[in-house]
Amino acid sequence: MIRKLKKAWLILRRNGRQGLYRRVLWHYRLYRWNKVYQRWIQEHDTLSEDDCRQIKLRIGRLSSKPLISVLMPVYNVEETWLRKAIESVVAQIYPHWEFCIADDASTKPHIRKVLEEYAAKDERIKVVFREQNGHISAASNSALELATGEFTALLDHDDELSKHALYLVAEEVNSHPETEMIYSDEDMIDSRDKRSEPKFKPDWSPDLFYSLNLITHLSVYRTSTLRKVGGLRIGAEGSQDYDLALRITDEISPSKIRHIPYILYHWRAISGSVALSSDEKPYAHARARQAIEAHFGRKGIAAKSIQGYGELHRAVYDLPNDPPLVSIITTDGHLPSLLNSLFSTTDYKPYEIIIITRGPENDLTSDKRVQVIDCNGETHYSSLNIASRKASGSVLCFIDGSTIVRSGDWLRELVSQAIQQEIGAVGAKIFYPGGKIKHAGLITGIRNNIGRAHYKFHKQDMGNFMRLHVTQNFAAVSAECLTIRKEVFDSVCGFDAENFPSAYGDVDLCLRLLEKGYRNVWTPWAELIQSNEPAEGNETELARLREKWTKYFVNDPYFNPNFSNESDDFTLSFPPRTGKFSL
Repeated sequence: MIRKLKKAWLILRRNGRQGLYRRVLWHYRLYRWNKVYQRWIQEHDTLSEDDCRQIKLRIGRLSSKPLISVLMPVYNVEETWLRKAIESVVAQIYPHWEFCIADDASTKPHIRKVLEEYAAKDERIKVVFREQNGHISAASNSALELATGEFTALLDHDDELSKHALYLVAEEVNSHPETEMIYSDEDMIDSRDKRSEPKFKPDWSPDLFYSLNLITHLSVYRTSTLRKVGGLRIGAEGSQDYDLALRITDEISPSKIRHIPYILYHWRAISGSVALSSDEKPYAHARARQAIEAHFGRKGIAAKSIQGYGELHRAVYDLPNDPPLVSIITTDGHLPSLLNSLFSTTDYKPYEIIIITRGPENDLTSDKRVQVIDCNGETHYSSLNIASRKASGSVLCFIDGSTIVRSGDWLRELVSQAIQQEIGAVGAKIFYPGGKIKHAGLITGIRNNIGRAHYKFHKQDMGNFMRLHVTQNFAAVSAECLTIRKEVFDSVCGFDAENFPSAYGDVDLCLRLLEKGYRNVWTPWAELIQSNEPAEGNETELARLREKWTKYFVNDPYFNPNFSNESDDFTLSFPPRTGKFSL
């Protein structure tokens, strides 16, 4: 209780009463979420005897049955948790595994007794007892020396695997033989074995990965690649798993990273565990940011990693010495407010403004940075295309006419993201004057339409998986603030104004960018206020969008299939769209 009061006092000092209120509200929502999650576990994440029989039949039909080495470093863990961790591997339905355990010179006598007991029972369990304590990276590498499997999974000494975990890993490898790295969804488990706080993750999202350790647990690597990078790095303790995943991604293409959208790992939330609180190992945050910056250096990316929201991370990309000219393209909706806030607040230079009007040009402004073009008779997206052709800038920023700029660095943030070679479109955090979210990324397939992630959440709410406060990838971002390099925009022929004249042109553009290999990014570090509601698309345009992009309506890669596609607020799906364990 004293600890919780101290934490509340710190939040009050840092964020005021409103910040404390938001944190309390978040905990209340988490409480309700966990109650719903208990029902979800019972109905959709509990294996029956028949499920187990069906899985065994599926295993027998697998064309490849890879040996999976499970690595577990051990040091002075309580006997109860050690036994539970070991039993979770022994209980795996998939039988083709070996358990490679390295004791890191534990001083508690029960460690050797328990490990030798299990090794004597099952020849698949291999144990090495280190003579000197070397910490978690060294101990993990000692366990790796024992591994002979084609793939290697990592397990902490007080955590547990779901009993179908290795089966689903084997299924994934069979479906995608070129796989190099696999990660799954996860949750927490307390001292009473009660599960809570599931983390339902998106498919591979590099920009989210630079904000938090998306991989964490369960993580599985091709053993040859794990050895190629030298195993876990000494000196990265506290963020050794994060550092490893970053180094692995240096060596492989994104297509070889697979996400299994099932809860396969239970992270023990007990005193001393990072699962209980990130404050348990504060040094881990600094080492994580060091690992991210080292990754940027190896990739030739001019960027640094700084503290973002709370203890999360923020990638800040350098601008060139001569920043590119940005063409801000907007309509004449609420022009005085927009121009006043742009001119008085925006720190970034240089930029020009192109204003689209719907009638004869008039003296909207005498500012030399402003160009006015008449698009009378043109549709919304054809007007934006016309304006883009008039633009002098190498970066385009489409923005709604009702916008009020909130922070001086908004344009710098958008441009610094957009000029990265792998990035397509970049979206901003847009909220209504009262603080409710208007746009924080778009989700395909919500109610068989396009959903707005965290729509009408308060801008200070944390959102699912802290995602209202971290840079991340989405299938699409809204053209109510969309920044893109002109060469990239032109390479896909801009907006498809013929098929999507009034709405959905932004979604179509973003999906075409995905198909070309670009990533679309949403950043919370560019904040804008807008009062207009987005235009409603007609059924004809929506039908065209569904027909053209059916696969994204069926499965948005950045929206976990355990979430309901009847809502954009990340509520659980009953039943999940994954089906039950691929049966």
